[in-house]
Amino acid sequence: MIDRAGFQLSRRYRQLRNIWKAEGYGGIIRRTRTALVQWATPKDIMMPVRPIDVIEADLSRPFPVIVPKAAPDQPVSINWVMIPAGAGSGGHTTLFRIIRYLEAHGYVNRVYFYDIHHVDHQYYESILRHSYGFHGHVANIDDGMENAHAIVATSWPTAYPVFNARSEGKRFYFVQDFEPYFYPAGALNVLAENTYRMGFHAITAGRWLAEKLRSEFSMDADYFEFGSDSSHYKRLSDCRRSGVAFYARPEVARRGFELGLMALEIFAKRRPEIELHFYGDKMGNLPFTFVDHGRVTPEQLNDIYNRCYAGLSLSLTNVSLVPHEMLAAGCIPVVNDAVHNRIVLDNPFVRYAQLNPHALAAELEALVTMVDFDTLSQAGTASVHSATWDDAGATVDAIFRQAFGA
Repeated sequence: MIDRAGFQLSRRYRQLRNIWKAEGYGGIIRRTRTALVQWATPKDIMMPVRPIDVIEADLSRPFPVIVPKAAPDQPVSINWVMIPAGAGSGGHTTLFRIIRYLEAHGYVNRVYFYDIHHVDHQYYESILRHSYGFHGHVANIDDGMENAHAIVATSWPTAYPVFNARSEGKRFYFVQDFEPYFYPAGALNVLAENTYRMGFHAITAGRWLAEKLRSEFSMDADYFEFGSDSSHYKRLSDCRRSGVAFYARPEVARRGFELGLMALEIFAKRRPEIELHFYGDKMGNLPFTFVDHGRVTPEQLNDIYNRCYAGLSLSLTNVSLVPHEMLAAGCIPVVNDAVHNRIVLDNPFVRYAQLNPHALAAELEALVTMVDFDTLSQAGTASVHSATWDDAGATVDAIFRQAFGA
């Protein structure tokens, strides 16, 4: 027993010595903190959907839904089922842009929270009011739902209570990404994928998702095009560009953070005079110089874009709002070359590169060394001015009205 304890102590000492040599004192602190968090974290896994909601959702025996007819003089009513979110959520930003458009065009919109964490609903309702500009009814789905012309799931966990609900209303699914890709092969991956078999009518952010859901799951699916938010993102006449921006989200695997980090390390060695601006999450120490903005407001982000020639925005699933924001500000986005990105962005001023660090770094370098970059920047801005979020809202309005014969 003593010999074994001595062996383990020697092994741990050698491991600490190797970490010290490779990463210094900071590496030991980070690893110790991670070990303590893992030790203190409860071992039972909190699923993003209640197991009872999954058990009650028998896909082979769907509840026969009653769809009220929309009279010409009657406003269309929509129940939106969503997870409570903090300010600045990209998915909720897009969702409420559509909801505000519908609200302005006579719809009655209601929000029902699907909440497995028992949060303070009054607090999250205030976020809907002040951060997303929502003026309608807000309630908890556990307290029941009113009848409506449509009931809309807005993420895969919310699809289960929408499927199980006994309220009247045609079932829709507002799909902003292919959420099974958020998980490795396993139960959550399967549970997310099963929501595309519930018989809902999908309304997707961009054409790629609609085509995927039609071909792989035989879903009825329509789509809207991404808009450009020119109220927040615009090219400033007095800007001086000297940097590169990076949308850095380490905890969101689909944004390819590690690949972007390696690409920028290569780029920083080639072009040390170019400022690197990180935003999204605070980074801490990195092996090169950069400006660590962390979370920023749209106004601050527009300023960052206007200080940069280019921005690195990686999307391993459906694209984020970032490339459109960058273009509106005259900052050229560098995006990983993938079918889903090309289909949804469909813009000649987006720069595509193979998803490896050297190819991404090379594309960034080509932009910062371009002789007539200003002409490219102006053309990039002009390319997104014609696409507005009102256009997207009008498309969703038409999808609903066609479904109801209104």
